[in-house]
This record gives sequence, C-alpha cells and structure tokens, in this order.
Amino acid sequence: MDLIDGLKAFVATAQTGSFTDAAEQLGISNRLTSKYVAQLEEKLGVLLLQRTTRKVGVTPSGQELLAKAPAILDELDELLGSISDDSQGLTGVLRIAAPVTFGELFISDILSRFSTLHPKLAIDLRLSDEHVDLAKEGFDLAFRVGEPDIVTLKARKLGEITSLLVASADYLSKNKAPETPADLKMHTCIVDTNRRDARRWSFYKDAEEYTFAPSRNLLVNSARIAKEWALNGRGIALCPSFVLQAEIESKMLTPLLSDYAMKTSPLYAVYLSHNLVPKKVRALIDFAIDDFRNKSC
Repeated sequence: MDLIDGLKAFVATAQTGSFTDAAEQLGISNRLTSKYVAQLEEKLGVLLLQRTTRKVGVTPSGQELLAKAPAILDELDELLGSISDDSQGLTGVLRIAAPVTFGELFISDILSRFSTLHPKLAIDLRLSDEHVDLAKEGFDLAFRVGEPDIVTLKARKLGEITSLLVASADYLSKNKAPETPADLKMHTCIVDTNRRDARRWSFYKDAEEYTFAPSRNLLVNSARIAKEWALNGRGIALCPSFVLQAEIESKMLTPLLSDYAMKTSPLYAVYLSHNLVPKKVRALIDFAIDDFRNKSC
C-alpha cells in the first residue's frame, strides 16, 4: 500500500464521514477507499475509523492523526508542485469556514471569482456562526470577524467591517430620529446577538466614546433578519454595512447618527500554524486581501 494514498483516503473519509463521499472526492472507487484505510490501520496497528451502518466516526487515534495528516499532505503537495512542470495552477481541495451572513454576501463571491482563476482547485465552503476547530474538522482556513482568540492559529488581517445604525422611513415618520446616542432610549432597538458588542453599542465623536445599552425586546442572531425587521418599521437596527448597501442606495433604510463614528470590527483569515503554509491557502488569502482593499464592507 502507498502510505500517501492511505492518508488521503483516511483524511477524506474522516472529513466527509462517508466512504462514498470520500471516494467521490478522491476520484476512486468506494471499495478502494475502504481498502486503503483498512491497510493504513493495519500498518499502524490501530483503529482509525469507527464504522456503523449509518456513518463513519473517528476514533481517538484517528482524531490525533487527523489533526496532523492534512498539513502533511498539503506540505507534500507544495513540495511536489514546486518542482513539477505542471505547477502553473492550484490543485486539490480548499476547505473554508465563514460566518453565515458574511459568507453568503461576501465570501461566496470572492470564492467564485477565485475558483475561476484556478479551475483545478475544488472549493468546499462551510457556513456557520460557530467557530469551528480547523484541525479537528479539517479546514484549511476560516474567515472570522473580531480579534483572533486562539493562540495556535496564525492570522492575517483583511480589513475592517463598519456598521451603521438604520431605520425605515415608515418608522421615522412615527418616531423622531435620534440626535444623540442617549436618544436611543426612546426607541425600539433591534439587536443582532451575533455581534460581540450586542449588549453595548459604542459611538465616537470628538475623541469621546458614548455607549448605549439597547433594549432587549427584539433580539435575533442574524444581521439579515435585523435588517428585515428594520425594513418592516419595527425599530432601529445596527447592522454591518455590507448587509445594508442595496437598501441604503435605494433609500429604503436611512442611516442615523451620521455625526458619530461607529466601532469597527476587524476581519481576519485564520489558519493552522504550520511551518509551511500551503500554496492554495496563501493564494486565497492574498486574493482576499486585494479584494477587500478595493471594496468597502
């Protein structure tokens, strides 16, 4: 058995939870995928995968191998690609995690254009507002809003995400627009609980910080739904600007407290701290940095 084939079969099966899906990803038969994994287990003398009738699970020994094997395979691909005559394009699978709304509205477009430039590279985007474990779940990188809080990850900053306070014309026709942050206590506030500052909205003017604790009667863990509630005249919402662009341009929503600056949130690409960062990861991060440099979000 080729050890590399065994590692590839194991990693693909562990990440997809299925020999069938792994075989499709690798372009080989289901039977051969299972055979490679069984031979790897025999060679190592441990059980890596727990087979059941419904799905394939990963044993503790398998988890330990899964934490390191993808990096080993990536480094090997990098080495072979650097000396290969066919090193013009990126190959393999690039697994990315991103927050749901930001992934749908921003990252999906970036990846679509990036994949056009690298047609031999398979893109696997998974959207979740939970921070995934990159090593355990087999991700190459993740896009995250806010300062990284895991020291084992490397991070590159892509830019800053701005937020805007908005309301609909219908709401403002019935309620006087706030002139200062303190005026917000007279209003219904729509709170996106996914925000790190959900319990406290911060405003800045003339080097002074003004904070306001919004009412807690309209809560939702979605910037899109917060925007929809604002459009429906339910109250004032604080949303990332990338969610609001079309509605502000069409004047369906009106920015408020424009004399005050809002706190921005940094956007990072985070990845595992290997000695050698795979070429496909470096290429996507560089592409994303250039893209954000030319856009406002």
